[in-house]
Amino acid sequence: MSRHYLITGGAGFIGANYAARLLARGERVTIYDNFSRRGAEVNVRWLQQQARPDALRVVRGDVRDAALLTAVTREADVVVHLAAQVAVTTSVQEPRHDFEVNALGTFNVLEAARLAPTPPIVLYASTNKVYGGMETVAVVEEATRYRYAALPHGVPESQPLDFHSPYGCSKGAGDQYVRDYARIYGLRTVVFRQSCIYGPRQWGIEDQGWVAWFVIAALSGRPITIYGDGKQVRDVLYIDDLLDAYDAAVARIETAAGQVYNIGGGPTRAIAIWAEFGPLLERILGRAIPVTYGPWRPGDQRVFISDIRKAQAELGWAPQVDVETGVRRLVDWVRQALAAELRDEP
Repeated sequence: MSRHYLITGGAGFIGANYAARLLARGERVTIYDNFSRRGAEVNVRWLQQQARPDALRVVRGDVRDAALLTAVTREADVVVHLAAQVAVTTSVQEPRHDFEVNALGTFNVLEAARLAPTPPIVLYASTNKVYGGMETVAVVEEATRYRYAALPHGVPESQPLDFHSPYGCSKGAGDQYVRDYARIYGLRTVVFRQSCIYGPRQWGIEDQGWVAWFVIAALSGRPITIYGDGKQVRDVLYIDDLLDAYDAAVARIETAAGQVYNIGGGPTRAIAIWAEFGPLLERILGRAIPVTYGPWRPGDQRVFISDIRKAQAELGWAPQVDVETGVRRLVDWVRQALAAELRDEP
C-alpha cells in the first residue's frame, strides 16, 4: 500500500530528489513550496514529466500560512519538513524573516500534524549549526586540514547545543520543538542534524551548498573566494545517502520516533573545503582553478564532522557514495544544467 508524503520545500534540491525517488516506487507526493529558490520551477517540471497524473500534487504555499498548511497536511502519512531560510548571512540581515520561516514555520508544520485526523510521521531537516562554534572543543592543525584532538568519531548528538547566529537560533528552535512534540503530544517525529549535503539539482550559492557552489563557479568561470585558510574540514554527504536515512527512519519509526540523529558523511567522508577539495576538483576538471582568499567568517568552525554511529546502530544506515564518485556525478549534472541554460537563453 502506497503512502502519501507531504514535502515542504519539495521543489528544492533535497525535496525534488526525494520526490523523484518516492514517485518512482509508487508513493503519492504533495509538494508544498513557495517557489522562492532558484531552480524550483525547473525541478517541478522535471518531476511532472516522470509522475503519474494522480501521484503528484503541487501546492504553491508558504509555511507561514498555517491555515493552508493545516488543510494540506490532513491526508498525509509522512511529512518531510525541508522548507527553510537557509543562509546564515541572510539571517543576520533579515532576522525577523528568518525567524518566521524557520521557527514559526516549523511550529506551523507540527501543529498541522498534531491536528490531523491521523497524525503523520514528521521528519525534520535540522542542521549541525545547532552546535555553534564549539570553541571549547580542542582542534589540531595539520598540513592540509584541522582535526579534533579527542573526537575520533566526530561530534555526537550529546554535544551541548549552542545556537549561533539568527539562523542557528531559528533552526535550533525548530529542532527542539520537533523533538518535544514527540515527548508532549506523542507525535512520531525525527530530527536529522544534517551536515553538508550535495548532489544533482543543487544550485549552491556562496552562503549555502558550498560543494555545489564551487563546482558551478569553476565550470561557469565565476570567481571563488575562500574565507579563512581553506583547511577547515566538513563531512560531506551525497544526496542519495541522505534519502536512504529518511527511508530508514520511516521504516523503523517505532525506534526513530522522538530521536535526534547526526546525519553526515562522518570521518570517512570528511574533507578540507579547499586545501583538499580544491585538488580533487582540479583533478576531475583537468585544470587549475584560480581562487582568492578572504578573512574568516564569524562563527566558522575549524572542523565539523558528524558522529553517525547512532544512526548506523538504530537505523541500519551508513553512507555508500564516496566523495570523488559523488563529486563526479555532481560535475556531470552541472555541466548538463549549464548547457541547458545556454540553450534556453533568447
